[in-house]
Amino acid sequence: MPRELDEKDIAILKKLAPECGDLTCSGSGHMFHSILPPVSNHFAEDSNDFTERIGRLSNEELTYITDMIVKGEESMGCLPVEDVEALVKIVHDRLSPETAKRVIAAYESGYECEH
Repeated sequence: MPRELDEKDIAILKKLAPECGDLTCSGSGHMFHSILPPVSNHFAEDSNDFTERIGRLSNEELTYITDMIVKGEESMGCLPVEDVEALVKIVHDRLSPETAKRVIAAYESGYECEH
C-alpha cells in the first residue's frame, strides 16, 4: 500500500542509505513510498550489504518497520528473496520469532511491489 513517507520514515531511510540524495526512484521517477525497497533495489550492493544496512537499525526502528509491514504499509513485494530472508533473520534474532512469523505472513500475503 503506497504511503507518503513521513519524517520518521525519511530519517530511517537516510540511516540505511546515507547516500540517498532525494526520495525519487531513478528508474521510474516516482517518489519512494516505502523504506525497504529503495534500500534493497537502489542502494545496497548485494544481500550482505542489505543485511549490514538493516543491522544499523535500533530495535525501536526495527519494530516500527515490522509494524508497518504487518499493517501492509511497508512494501516487501519487490525485495529479492535473499533480502527478505535476511530481514526475517534479523527480526527473529533481535525482536522475536513471533514477529518474524508475522513478517513472513505479510510477505506471503502477496503485497505488490510498491517503491
